[in-house]
Amino acid sequence: MRMNASTNNTPATLATVDGWPINVANQDQAVSEIIKAAQAQESFAAFTLNLDHLVKLRAEPSFREAYAKARFVTADGAPIARLASQSGTHIERTTGADLMVPLADAAARENVPIFLFGTTNDVLARAGLELAQRTDFKLDIAGTHSPERDFDPQGPAADAALERIKASGARLCFVALGAPKQEIFAARAVEKGVNVGFICIGAALDFLAGAQVRAPDVMRDNGLEWLWRLGTNPLRLTGRYARCALVLAELTLIGPRKGLMPHQRQ
Repeated sequence: MRMNASTNNTPATLATVDGWPINVANQDQAVSEIIKAAQAQESFAAFTLNLDHLVKLRAEPSFREAYAKARFVTADGAPIARLASQSGTHIERTTGADLMVPLADAAARENVPIFLFGTTNDVLARAGLELAQRTDFKLDIAGTHSPERDFDPQGPAADAALERIKASGARLCFVALGAPKQEIFAARAVEKGVNVGFICIGAALDFLAGAQVRAPDVMRDNGLEWLWRLGTNPLRLTGRYARCALVLAELTLIGPRKGLMPHQRQ
């Protein structure tokens, strides 16, 4: 099943998790495909599917509609990569936080201007400097913008932001609003035909700027980043991770519900 039939450039589905397709196998493929699409000045969105997204996809129609417009979807998190790989195709964990620096480096190498959208002005400034220092070539940051906290990804402020991003000359926009806002915003851009690639990256800019501390490599490499995040922010994340655990248990122990397409999920 294809997730987005609106473009012939959408990669073929490699695996599905809870009915939702993944069509990018690893980070190298993600960087290559995204840069190629950006160079062609195409309108597209890239999402990273994780357990929290699966919870939200079951409950929120607007999130499902946004996912239907994504061109590139990676496996964000060890559980998603493991479930996806059960189809016989090896799928590697590719998170927004891991993807950002390699993608920015490739953008610098190929003279692809980027835009940073989301989080706070302070984080945007620090993250932009850090990105420029980490790329091997001169990185063209065409613009940055931090929307208001009550930003509506489908409202007038979103449309104004899209015009600003379009006018900047950027070919890639890193969107750091958190799910589902960032995906809904990216999908709106695709719907309006904005010729920019929108890459949803969650807290990647905050990690880069030092506003949040990411889990150590050893925990990330062993699928324990969730435990680190839970320990650092239990009040906010306990309920979320409990819901994720229930979905994971269903998919792992009970198996996916048969014959139910994503747009039919309630």
